[in-house]
Amino acid sequence: MGEGDELIKIIVEHTYGTWRPQRDWKTPVFVTDAQGVYFYDAEGKRYLDFSSQLMCSNLGHKNKAIIEAICEQARKIPYIAPSFVCEIKAKATKALLEVMPKGLEKFFFSTSGTEANEAAIKIVRQYFSSQNKYKIISRYHSYHGSTAASIALTGDPRRWFAEPVSKIPGVIFAPDAYCYRCPFKLEYPDCSIQCAEYVDYMIKNEGNVAAIFVEPVVGTNGIIVPPKEYFPRLREIADENNVLLIVDEVMSGWYRTGEWFAINHWKVVPDILTTAKGCTGAYMPLGVTVTKREIAEYFEERFLAHGHTYAAHPMSLAPVPTVIEEYKKLVASGLPKRVSEYLKKRLHELWEEHKCIGDVRGLGHFWAVEIVKNRRTKKPFNTRADKAALKPLKVVELSKEMLKRGLYLLGWISHFIVAPPLIITEEQVDEAMEIFSDVLKIADKEVEE
Repeated sequence: MGEGDELIKIIVEHTYGTWRPQRDWKTPVFVTDAQGVYFYDAEGKRYLDFSSQLMCSNLGHKNKAIIEAICEQARKIPYIAPSFVCEIKAKATKALLEVMPKGLEKFFFSTSGTEANEAAIKIVRQYFSSQNKYKIISRYHSYHGSTAASIALTGDPRRWFAEPVSKIPGVIFAPDAYCYRCPFKLEYPDCSIQCAEYVDYMIKNEGNVAAIFVEPVVGTNGIIVPPKEYFPRLREIADENNVLLIVDEVMSGWYRTGEWFAINHWKVVPDILTTAKGCTGAYMPLGVTVTKREIAEYFEERFLAHGHTYAAHPMSLAPVPTVIEEYKKLVASGLPKRVSEYLKKRLHELWEEHKCIGDVRGLGHFWAVEIVKNRRTKKPFNTRADKAALKPLKVVELSKEMLKRGLYLLGWISHFIVAPPLIITEEQVDEAMEIFSDVLKIADKEVEE
């Protein structure tokens, strides 16, 4: 047994694998290095990172400027309690203010997207406590985190497993803006956005609603891009009913969709925005919850019942100013815009080539390839119930085969998440597509004519 095998044995025997039965985590890849858009295993095999790990390594691996910013902070002051102020807290805040949608200007810093959403939930419920408004509308195709409140807002099967121990009161689910599988059976683009109008119906009939909590572009659960009318109408509905609009940009932020934040595509400003992942390029764990000034003013004379030992941790904040500058330089180079168009073209060509692909959708460097057994009926290979029952999933089978061939591409229930680092080139896209296309032939053989 080699050193790598011994280390894998220690890990799988003594640590928990996430979001899976532990039987399925016996032979993980032992990663020894990562550079640019690639990572490497103990045998030196190279893998193209076509999902940016967990849709977070937006700037790729081993960016020297980001690493140096972290090292500099470690030498300077690695930790100070959140009640104290240090230089990096001010620098990171100032840098974030430059890129946030205008009007969002008061921050709470935590260490993950889950915590960022947990903070937003607590803030909105405290904000409306005197009005006895506490209910939050989420959507079925959503993921907002793993802690008690954030998993309660999550629509996918991970909530089903967690509900017996972590269900919180006051969470209700709205229809999705899922045009390919519209819950109202409408045909896109001639759509009357009933998915938005129904939210208005829910608020008026449910009562005590405090907030609408949504991902502008749904992440793990399908890279679902709403119609252009959706968010302007949702903003109107929130204002008309005196509820807050909260957007979860944990995955969709940081130029993942071609804008600093996905909500910018709709020219709508939310009341609260949460983000994480790409805000440090995944080089350090950081969660950000940012609110409008009127929400901040509410807490001037009221107790904010929230905090962490590691809130505004200097090491977590250390890369933020540098990361923002790296995004600016990268975008100014024109590479992400050029490659995103190329990626879109190649993915639609993939749809033409493979009858197992039902839908291709996305923005920027954020795409879903949904596979089906029958294009006409849109019959999926697998369902959420299959996932919950721990049945074998076709996307998992195909993802494993791609990994054997040197391509890391995340699959979830019935689709693949194509979300490469923003530094990827056209040639590297071609490299990924060659493997992706070849493996999809396996699913093509099982398509019902």
